[in-house]
Amino acid sequence: MMWSTEEWETIKLALWNNNSGSRIMTTTRNSKVASCCSSQGGHVYEMEPLGFADSKRLFFKRAFDSEDLCYPHLKKVSDEILRKCSGLPLAIVTVSSLLADQQAEDEWRRVLAAIGSALAKDPAADKMTKILSLSYFDLPHHLRTCLLYLTIFPEDHTICKQHLISRWTAEGFIHEKQGQSRYEAGEDYFNELISRSLIQPIDAKYGQVDSCRVHDIILDFITCKAAEENFVTSFNDVEHGHSSDYRVRRLIVENSNEEHATISTSLILSQVRSLTVYAHYARVSLVSFPALRVLDLGKCWWLEDNHIAKIGKLFLLKYLRLANVELLPKEIGELQYLETLDITDTRILELPSAITSLQRLASLYVPSHTRFPDGMIGKMQSLEYLGTFGIYFYEQGKPLQELSQLNKLWRLQVLLGRFELWEGKAQIEGLHSYLGTLISSCSIRRLEIRKCRYLSETTYFPLSLESWRLTTPCSLQELHITYCYIDKVPDWMRSLQNLRELELYIVTVAPEDVRILGAILTLLFLKLKTFYGTDGRILICGFSRSKYFYLELLYCGTSLDFEEGSMPRLEHLHLEFRVHEMECLNGSSSFGIHHLSALLKVDVCIFCNFGNSDNPMAGLENCFGKYMGSLIETAIKTLPNSSPLLIPDGNVAFGNVDCEHYIKIKFKQFETDHEVEDGGGGAGSSHWHMRGNHWRVWSFGYTKSGNMDEKEGEGRKMPMVKKRKKKRTKKNKKVLYNDKCTPLVTTQDG
Repeated sequence: MMWSTEEWETIKLALWNNNSGSRIMTTTRNSKVASCCSSQGGHVYEMEPLGFADSKRLFFKRAFDSEDLCYPHLKKVSDEILRKCSGLPLAIVTVSSLLADQQAEDEWRRVLAAIGSALAKDPAADKMTKILSLSYFDLPHHLRTCLLYLTIFPEDHTICKQHLISRWTAEGFIHEKQGQSRYEAGEDYFNELISRSLIQPIDAKYGQVDSCRVHDIILDFITCKAAEENFVTSFNDVEHGHSSDYRVRRLIVENSNEEHATISTSLILSQVRSLTVYAHYARVSLVSFPALRVLDLGKCWWLEDNHIAKIGKLFLLKYLRLANVELLPKEIGELQYLETLDITDTRILELPSAITSLQRLASLYVPSHTRFPDGMIGKMQSLEYLGTFGIYFYEQGKPLQELSQLNKLWRLQVLLGRFELWEGKAQIEGLHSYLGTLISSCSIRRLEIRKCRYLSETTYFPLSLESWRLTTPCSLQELHITYCYIDKVPDWMRSLQNLRELELYIVTVAPEDVRILGAILTLLFLKLKTFYGTDGRILICGFSRSKYFYLELLYCGTSLDFEEGSMPRLEHLHLEFRVHEMECLNGSSSFGIHHLSALLKVDVCIFCNFGNSDNPMAGLENCFGKYMGSLIETAIKTLPNSSPLLIPDGNVAFGNVDCEHYIKIKFKQFETDHEVEDGGGGAGSSHWHMRGNHWRVWSFGYTKSGNMDEKEGEGRKMPMVKKRKKKRTKKNKKVLYNDKCTPLVTTQDG
């Protein structure tokens, strides 16, 4: 096991490269060491967690010297143990060694209960503890502190990266480097813990990890270390209240009952720096914590306004998270050191003017319905992150102009409501113009604009970006405009010299749209959702650096082709489209996938016709969509990396929807229809009205494990659609299948 690059540099001196065909294999828990070892033509193989079947074989081989379970009464508990091990070989081998030749179910239940709570203290797990100790003590001191801090969170908890970094910052764990913000330094810490295999990445999107989880075995180990160093004190259920006469530095209060948790008066609380409560509410006075830097009451669902009345007394507070309350007290303005305020899970309708006194406030999380009084945003000059800014009517959009003046704001999330129903054309265009001012900000690096998914089913007003104007230089690195369809890709996008990540919903993809996007030299990740291609065709060309491409076609009749030489570095391709007969493809077949020589992963979902009310799988094997799936699989086999590309359950998933073709879409006014169906409001607006076709399509994502994850489902109604119908009963279902014809997910019709 290699622990540092220095070790490899020393060993390498004794390894002569004389082209004799020898190979050197090294193992390490650190990805940076692996990269160093393979820097001269080597290859890094990153171990994935074991699948459930392989985990079983390893577990039973170690426990019973057989790859099969010998005792049926242990089946349920063995499955539970394996799920807790999460495919980690070290955990599986350690736990199975403890259970070797044990047949009593009670003993297996005891070990199951110990995973993640007491296993590291078991003498029989000494070998595992030594291995984890090597990883732990190999960490620099600042990373060791950050790792111990993860014991604040419960078992199996998904930890948001942004919240974690904010807490690390409030505790003083982050050391800034020249040219880096504190958040960027915190991201380096976070990524370093991932590269050392000490935390598990969750929700990796577009090459970035937004959250993590700590494996139960590692959590148990660092919990023991945190207790030894008096780093964290856990105060469990009321019935088993713990009291101590030593000084508490970080306190966790947990209470699974519906009673209020009561903190023992014997604890010395004057030096508590962090208080986190996982209970309905904790009976404790805030004035008992004069040194508090972090206060997390985000899981206190019984929290009331009077419980935080004295919040202003916590002068040193830097991080505050609340739940359920309806008002923030005026005293909030006295928290002069506050850097993060999270009121996402509250019922606060309007921010108090005292917020402007928080001159160090850098991160603000609010519900989308929370209003900002006029002139407030412009005074928050330290603001770096704001989410989520909601716009439900014209007046709420005016503060967007103030946001563009905040020189430190680097990330912004905007949610658009269904304002087309009650605003006129001038107001809607005014709101779109306000959105355009955000692009003129020199500081924003991540901008997300999305529309309420389920509030825009009956009307549609396309968003025009053509009038938006960039400033030079533009710092924008990530742009997401979702559930809000744009009419075309604006020409100014080709000038985005730092853009690496782009997600757009486009009414129709035209050749000029592809040319503009393909000319963005820095673009690595691109996700497009569209109804169809202009003239029934989308030809992909350019995109010299793109690594990930997602395209979803919402209707039949569009051919897709990757031109030779396009996307030469593409590693991951994800396609979702509808096909019921050759006409649906408009002449396309394998889409030119054979031109994408750098591919490492392919995911395809085909929606076609099969099944009936009696047998949802009927006809799947003989339908045209199945034939298309086989053509795609054949194209994949021609690629240089075809072996790892072909996954056991197949690369193609199938869904059952009716055949729907676009004939033409026009920009036109539907004032009369709008008034009749929506009851007035916005009569002067230019809308696209979704009439006639009320069939709802839900989209799904396909994972390598063969599972289906519902992702961003959205009811859609579009006009002027030629639809081929077949008889359906009211209780007919849509079922998605993998290539083995195994049903993956079922949804009821709307």
